[in-house]
Amino acid sequence: MKVTAERLADSQVILNIEVDPQQVEASLERAYRRLAGRTAIPGFRRGKVPRPTLERFLGKDALWDEAIQQLVPEMYKEALQEQGIEPIAQPNIELPQRDPLLIRATVVVRPAVELGNYKELRMRPPEVEAKEEEVEAALEQIRHSQSPWVPIERAVQFGDRLTMEVVGRADGRAVINDKNQDYQPLAGWPYPVPGFAEEVVGLERGQEKKFTLSFPPNHSMTQLAGKTFEFRVKVIEVKEKQLLPLDDELAKAIGDFDSLEALRQKVTADLKARAAQEAQRRYEDEMVETVVAGAQMELPTVLIDEEVGRLIAEQREHLGRGQTRVEDYVETLKKTEEELKAELRPLAVQRVQRALVLDRVAELEKIEVSPQEVDQEIERMSSGGGEGAAQIRRLFSSPSGRRSLERMLFTRKTLQRLTEIASGQEEADQVENKYEEGTDE
Repeated sequence: MKVTAERLADSQVILNIEVDPQQVEASLERAYRRLAGRTAIPGFRRGKVPRPTLERFLGKDALWDEAIQQLVPEMYKEALQEQGIEPIAQPNIELPQRDPLLIRATVVVRPAVELGNYKELRMRPPEVEAKEEEVEAALEQIRHSQSPWVPIERAVQFGDRLTMEVVGRADGRAVINDKNQDYQPLAGWPYPVPGFAEEVVGLERGQEKKFTLSFPPNHSMTQLAGKTFEFRVKVIEVKEKQLLPLDDELAKAIGDFDSLEALRQKVTADLKARAAQEAQRRYEDEMVETVVAGAQMELPTVLIDEEVGRLIAEQREHLGRGQTRVEDYVETLKKTEEELKAELRPLAVQRVQRALVLDRVAELEKIEVSPQEVDQEIERMSSGGGEGAAQIRRLFSSPSGRRSLERMLFTRKTLQRLTEIASGQEEADQVENKYEEGTDE
């Protein structure tokens, strides 16, 4: 086998692989034996048919196709090892000639990334606190969640909870028919039809009302757009929230709190933890964006295209209402596939740049993730998981699950290393080490 490599733009390499005739013949012989073992030919036992007879029966191209299905991947793998090439996407393989066999593989490789002096990056770590008004708002939310609903004799207001009989007809048939429907009217609430909440406000217990409502013509659910519903509603019961006092008794009723002050401290700590987590995420984003801005790299088109595909898959999963085809999803969005891809391309570029820069930082900082670290993370995630612990272990113990977790830990450790540099912690550690070694000047 002879291999030559030609480097192109867009981080591509063309491998020209000339396969020795002896290797081709050996592959043809193995293909013959495989086909002979699974082909029934009258007058011959399986596996005993002569090769010329098999070729006449199946056609010579069948033997050739069977041979190259295994030969081409083998030769491609050997060529990669010989040239020291690590592809980052599936290759485009052509067979421009057959005698001698020539394999031409266009391979996309990881682009070279030249970082600026990221070691000089300095950013003040975020300082967070739980504001008093946020604590009070959280306590008030807890108070509302713990307070009971009580029946009341007055007209329905926004925010009440009511029980009602409701019949909704569209196109001459009953679409809604419920004799004991719980409902909470909220201003602007579009369920079940925009304007429904406003129609029931003002009704009293035992009162009945008929009204007609229509979905807007441009409604996102096309099957409902412009459709008119005729409603008949009868209020059975009206309830309002009877707020309990925010005191020690309420705190004790919630759980492991002996006073309102203890509950306040827990709420404050939780709010501060969430604020710190969000602030750290913004800090890391800004930090990586700064490193990306100082880096130079060539972005392979295939990486951007693959990232656009992943973004579409993510959106389809969360918003596509179960569509499995891209065509169905873009139809839901009322966009062409080309428009959607163009819209997502800038984000895809940003994500590819970020991944390449983090990989380069990790390479320079010699960051690795050991199998033991993956095991520890699986245990951490599953501990306290109750009935879901076994499912978590199964999910992340599979090869793909472990790779996903390893990648997550790899990114986390890289971001932690960048944080040490940007916050000045690395310099502080160096000074401390010098002092401990007695070499501080």
